[in-house]
Amino acid sequence: MTGNNYLKRAAVLFLALVVLLSLAGCVDQKRGKTKTGSDKKTSSENAAGADSDVNMLLKIDDQEEKAAVEAAKKKVQSMKREPRIIATSPATADICDKLELSLTGVCTSTVSTIPKRYKNVETVGTAMSPDMETVASLDPDWILSPISLQGDLQPKYEAIDTDWAFLNLRSVPGMYRSIQELGEIFDRKEQAQKLVDEFAKFYKEYKEKNRGKDRPKVMILMGLPGSYIIATPNSYVGSLVELAGGENVYSDEEQEFLTVNTEDMKTKEPDIILRAAHALPDQVVEMFQKDFAENDIWQHFEAVKNGRVYDLTYEYFGMSATFRYPQALEELQPILYPESEADAQKARDNSDGAQKKAKDSKATEIYEEQKDGR
Repeated sequence: MTGNNYLKRAAVLFLALVVLLSLAGCVDQKRGKTKTGSDKKTSSENAAGADSDVNMLLKIDDQEEKAAVEAAKKKVQSMKREPRIIATSPATADICDKLELSLTGVCTSTVSTIPKRYKNVETVGTAMSPDMETVASLDPDWILSPISLQGDLQPKYEAIDTDWAFLNLRSVPGMYRSIQELGEIFDRKEQAQKLVDEFAKFYKEYKEKNRGKDRPKVMILMGLPGSYIIATPNSYVGSLVELAGGENVYSDEEQEFLTVNTEDMKTKEPDIILRAAHALPDQVVEMFQKDFAENDIWQHFEAVKNGRVYDLTYEYFGMSATFRYPQALEELQPILYPESEADAQKARDNSDGAQKKAKDSKATEIYEEQKDGR
């Protein structure tokens, strides 16, 4: 069996696992498909105080996955040159930057800053809608994208002669598992290990922070322009709340996001309601404010009555894991576990600051300029 055929078979298996088991991480390419970042959730990903070693979170022990990564590594080595890589999202570009990888193409973004390393690199459009004509013209060897967009983007990547990689960015441990395997594939093991060691040190200290405390019940709304959905623990925002010690009221779901009516939400009676923004945060924050003010059912939620509804900083709580997770967890701390009036005020101030930052982002204006080619 050839290396390419082996990788294709392995990728099909791993893709099936993603669908059936809500696994979070993978790299899955055409011609040389590889799955990286095994993402079976451990109990330690679901509670900040779990008695677990960080090595368990980051361990990659699936033999077919290892073999697929090794085959991809050999394929890169056989090229005898640096591979031409395109990163189609800000999160994947940040990972490439940390791994000191050169890029041939990079995405544009209305709300995120692309690393300075890539300031002169050709742009290929937004994460959700890359310009495939531009992508193909750059003749990439690999395209790196987040797993959350696989359903939309894989058919487009299949249409051009390249390898792709969908990275596990649904949780912080998943991100680091993918980083380990990208380091292996692209000969950046030293850089990858440095990043993993930094996370291990952080996690060892952080997991003790809320050990033994009562876990508040949390509902997370992910806002889109004109609508919102529920974020479960299988989403990045949901995984952060779980890591911080919160109990997601929709924790028994396998999907990342759910469409649920407010009547069903009311039956969950969360202690806390968190509101995050995905794309165009200036529009989303205004939508939330309008809906909570005008839709009477919200006034019957205990979280609303008790003033425990908070907006989250859009730069920290997006769709994909980023290296800003320490700031995100710091923001969640006084929300989930206020131990004094000062903590409660800090949570409110952070929420007000998140609202202001969203309104001041000019994301809609930037989006319109990019759309019009200005």
